[in-house]
Amino acid sequence: MYRDHFGFTEQPFALTPNPDFLFLSTHHQEGFAHLLYGIDTHAGFIELTGEVGTGKTTLIRTFLNQLDPATHRTALIFNPTLSSLGLLQGINREFGLPCASSERGELLEALNRFLLEESSAGRTVVLVIDEAQNLSAEVLEHIRLISNLETERDKLIQIVLVGQPELKRLLALEELRQLNQRITVRYHLEPMGCDDTREYIRHRIRVAGGGREPVAFTLGAVKKIYRFSKGLPRLINAVCDRALLLAYTRDSREITASMAAEAIIDVRQEEGRRFPLPRKTLQFLTLAAAISIGVTLFNRADKEPSPPAVAGEATPAPAPTAAPAPQPPPLTGDAVRKSLAATAAGDNLLTAANALLGAWQAPAIDRAGRSDDIRTLAARRGFTATEIKGSLDDILRFDAPVLLQVELPDGTSRFLTLTAASNGSFTVVPAVAGKLSLSRGEIEAFWEGRAWMFWKNFHGIPLRTRAGSKGKGVKPLQELLKGAGFYDEKPTGDFDAATEEGIRRFQQSEGLQPDGKAGEKTLALLYRRAGGFFPPGLTGAKGSTQ
Repeated sequence: MYRDHFGFTEQPFALTPNPDFLFLSTHHQEGFAHLLYGIDTHAGFIELTGEVGTGKTTLIRTFLNQLDPATHRTALIFNPTLSSLGLLQGINREFGLPCASSERGELLEALNRFLLEESSAGRTVVLVIDEAQNLSAEVLEHIRLISNLETERDKLIQIVLVGQPELKRLLALEELRQLNQRITVRYHLEPMGCDDTREYIRHRIRVAGGGREPVAFTLGAVKKIYRFSKGLPRLINAVCDRALLLAYTRDSREITASMAAEAIIDVRQEEGRRFPLPRKTLQFLTLAAAISIGVTLFNRADKEPSPPAVAGEATPAPAPTAAPAPQPPPLTGDAVRKSLAATAAGDNLLTAANALLGAWQAPAIDRAGRSDDIRTLAARRGFTATEIKGSLDDILRFDAPVLLQVELPDGTSRFLTLTAASNGSFTVVPAVAGKLSLSRGEIEAFWEGRAWMFWKNFHGIPLRTRAGSKGKGVKPLQELLKGAGFYDEKPTGDFDAATEEGIRRFQQSEGLQPDGKAGEKTLALLYRRAGGFFPPGLTGAKGSTQ
């Protein structure tokens, strides 16, 4: 991947929030100052809003990291669909308090005791609720009631509401006027300007490069990226990541305007795939299709009427049912290998890899970007390629589309993508001997047990993270384990014994070698099992988890 090629210590333009890469543009500095002012003055409520992708989440994570643990107690809630009871349970859980009760009174009593103890010890308690625009008015009203926990002189808890501009409109509702009136510190985070965009790109490259700039973006490239992104960090990251992949494939240390334009086209295509048709449009199309089918059936019946029955005339006997057509014999391994060998190795791999990328709804790779190396092909679209050795049952356990590596008699290989599995039948690309579906027996006749899975490391967790590790990858790893039900502690960012044990238990449950290390297969399965991620499934399930 380009990270090693350019000598980056980590991916410079990962889409996941990472305080290590915080770049304080003019607007970010102002937002940061508002947050600090609100907490230092015990304002009670603080509101931070901004459009999607402006860097709100990165800003608040950095802000929380800046608060001294000796003088502050902090919690971050980022599940915006909670009920009022679920929210209260989540708050207590984040502060390490009893949270199993379904009685709000018991939960509030435990929280109040905690707040009084922290206040007596001279510590400030800070609660941050991200994506608050998705909360219901009822839940927001309960947040106001939580803020009523106070002494005669001071608020016991400082609450930061973070969200998109819709949060402003939500708080303006008449039923929330009491809450809205309590918010005394507000800031709306604007996108960056062109100059800040250029410095932002250079900053992230320097951080990932250990103080060096191993690759540079020309001014023309920066201007194109700015015009496309309108200064939104999330879009800047997406384009820069694609541009670095292009530079890697072309062995270039400079991102030109034309390369930025190519990267923008890629990102535009991917963004277009993320938004399905609106529900009303789907309903209209479904109704139109139903009407069309009905009209067709009506016309067919009108044109081919059944002859009327004549009194006293015997009803003709129904025609005998035709015997089912004989099923073709199963393909032999030699027939499959011969069919695959008819296509050149490079063309075959490109077709199979693009079928796998298509399952992820990722842009296809054209012939100019073709490579004979599977890992390189995966990296060009931001994926990791992991080798799987075993049986079809091992593949089904991962429940992911895969490339089957097929060995030919001449010592070369061809590839066949499994895109779906149902009732012992597997959909394949490309077609072999005219067939797009093969049985388990047909596959086992030619496949020798080597396959490749593409997966996405959404959080950029370093591979083989192990006991004793610290850093940005450990806390997301703990959160994944927690989501999968194998870690009960509060994520700390330190790879402790509980983390290692959680990984071992998870690996045992998935039939992996229980070495306690977060390797490729372990991470790929964790993203599927933790919830919140939606990788494509092989058996029709999207993973209980792009």
